[in-house]
Amino acid sequence: MTAWYASHLVLIEATFINFLLALSIHVPLRVGVFSFAGVGSYGLGAYTAAVLTLRYEVPAAVAIGAAVLFSALVGYLFSLLVARLSGLYLAMATIAFVLIIAVLATNGGELTGGAHGLYGVISDLTTGGVVVVCAVAALLLALTERGPLRRRVDAVREDPELSLSMGIAVVPMRQIAFAVSGALGACAGAMNTLLRTTVSPEEVNFHLIVLALTMVIIGGIRSWLGALIGAVIFTWLPSVLSTAGQWQDLVYGLIIILAAVFMPTGLLGLAQSGYRKLRGRSGGAVAASADGADAQERAVREALGGESSKEGVR
Repeated sequence: MTAWYASHLVLIEATFINFLLALSIHVPLRVGVFSFAGVGSYGLGAYTAAVLTLRYEVPAAVAIGAAVLFSALVGYLFSLLVARLSGLYLAMATIAFVLIIAVLATNGGELTGGAHGLYGVISDLTTGGVVVVCAVAALLLALTERGPLRRRVDAVREDPELSLSMGIAVVPMRQIAFAVSGALGACAGAMNTLLRTTVSPEEVNFHLIVLALTMVIIGGIRSWLGALIGAVIFTWLPSVLSTAGQWQDLVYGLIIILAAVFMPTGLLGLAQSGYRKLRGRSGGAVAASADGADAQERAVREALGGESSKEGVR
């Protein structure tokens, strides 16, 4: 177990980083906002943590905290800028935001290291610290999936106009989603940079958008658990498919297409649907068994009643 853990430590850490990245897309999608700005925040957080660590030698917790706060503020301000957009137009604007971050990183001169990026970002961040941060993020998001808050989020996603008429603050809720998305994306980028000790503009590109969106869609969009499932699958799948050699990309693409076609609610939705059907069948079986027991009981009572009545007659 120890040897396996040591040989797969990079993939294990990447799984938790990708989980946070997927959550940065999952949060706005839950409130009906088609935004990829979390990927841009990933780049903001990565460079913020790298600069603070290299220039000021701050601890990892300070670097990550500063990156999260800065990116959350940028995410909130960006939400004000694109407040009038929705649907595909909003998605295009957020993709442009990601590309702008990459261009700024490439042309940032000594601050960002230019096209080569920054190297030697040594910190005290450990794998255990990454796991704790991911657990806290998952717990906080799980709390939003219960009770009145969950119903409000569902209402805003399904029918914003009706939500407004019911007094739900739709616009502030979407702005908060942008800020939370920025914080989660920045946390992922900062921790990835501190673990890998390097960051470059190539890490913030369109491929990262596709990866984050794929993890959320295939895993399941309605819960943080879907993002975790997607992160596990798409972090480990390339290493599993390495046996396919030159056909690896083809097999990878076919798996994604088939999953998108036959599992529109994601793996989590498929599992939940199967569980409900199984529960319904077992409930039906229990009900049928109960009906049968009731019928037998009635028959016995009628028989006893019949005997009793016969005895009474006698």
